[in-house]
Amino acid sequence: MGVLNATPDSFSDGGRFATPDLAIAQAERMIGEGADIIDIGGESTRPGAEAITAIEEQRRILPVIEALAGRDGVALSVDTYRAETAALAVKAGAHIVNDVWGLQRDSGMARVAAETGAGLVVMHTGRGRERLDDPIADQIAFLTASLALAAKAGVPSSSILLDPGFGFAKETPESNLDLILRFRELLALGLPIAVGTSRKRFLGSVTGRSAEERDVVTAASCAILRLGGASVFRVHNVAFSKDALALADAMIAREQALGAAA
Repeated sequence: MGVLNATPDSFSDGGRFATPDLAIAQAERMIGEGADIIDIGGESTRPGAEAITAIEEQRRILPVIEALAGRDGVALSVDTYRAETAALAVKAGAHIVNDVWGLQRDSGMARVAAETGAGLVVMHTGRGRERLDDPIADQIAFLTASLALAAKAGVPSSSILLDPGFGFAKETPESNLDLILRFRELLALGLPIAVGTSRKRFLGSVTGRSAEERDVVTAASCAILRLGGASVFRVHNVAFSKDALALADAMIAREQALGAAA
């Protein structure tokens, strides 16, 4: 899943793809590098980012979605927490709704996914609420509540990906590292999991590198999480992570072959 920030203020590439022409060119570049999904967002979700109106968000992303709609072999995802924007994006050609508030901010999000038949990414966040002391318990409690909202709206579980929300109110680098270490515990929820570690601050704490220099460590984190059971990887640099994931998949295949032969 290639990250496409059609924004002026995203934490790692703000402004580089803030016009439709630049965003479309970047999407084509990521598709050429092997992206299966392009995730298009019009509002920065970095801590402290300035909120924008729904109209501004739609102005930024809808022309991009319309231009990319219908590309063979690639799905389009809209990164939004607004039901109005999600509905318009699906109408414009998006296939997936990616809600960073896990259906718990805008009550209409689950309904949009149900009525349109779009895929749905349900992300965990710790922002704006009290959290349980144990991070995995908090993940499971929050995501279980989100899944109940999806089920009530009529979203089939086969349409849902979960996302543990790396960096979203995980207060310390250690909080994110603990989430990687205990990642397999999330598989108990029984659904495929998408992860978005790309260029996140905790990777900078580990390496000392700035956001735009974190693609190598991002690829390493993707490989580790693939070995831990993750299914989809939301990244800025598709080529680097594709190579790392190819090695992880080769290791998984080798392990399975040895197990079958035993």
